[in-house]
Amino acid sequence: MDERERQAARTATGDRASGAGGDGGKGRVVTIFRSRLRPESREAYESVAAEMERLARTMPGLVEVKSFAADDGERVTIVVFDSLEHQRAWRDHPEHRRAQLAGQRRFYSEYDISVCEVLRRRRFEAAPGPDA
Repeated sequence: MDERERQAARTATGDRASGAGGDGGKGRVVTIFRSRLRPESREAYESVAAEMERLARTMPGLVEVKSFAADDGERVTIVVFDSLEHQRAWRDHPEHRRAQLAGQRRFYSEYDISVCEVLRRRRFEAAPGPDA
């Protein structure tokens, strides 16, 4: 087994810690926001969504935020904070609260929010090289 294969094996078995502090992300808080927009509100929504993402990126403890859209119109945003305290600060931020209210009144036909604590995390990255 060459060094690249050993590195890949360590990563696949979880021997190499990932995440802040080498804890693999344990204790992080993940918010999964699933939604569908009202057709008439797409343009106004995009402006508010861009501003909320910009604001979220300034919040203490933010690890990452990513958004995806499915072919069937469902949108999913995943927001990761390093602690419940930081996630709640984002949830309760006055500008975010205003955007939440606008979402209920104007933008969304439906949404579902799950807030989860990371209990365990495994990560794999293929070793760089021609065989990767």
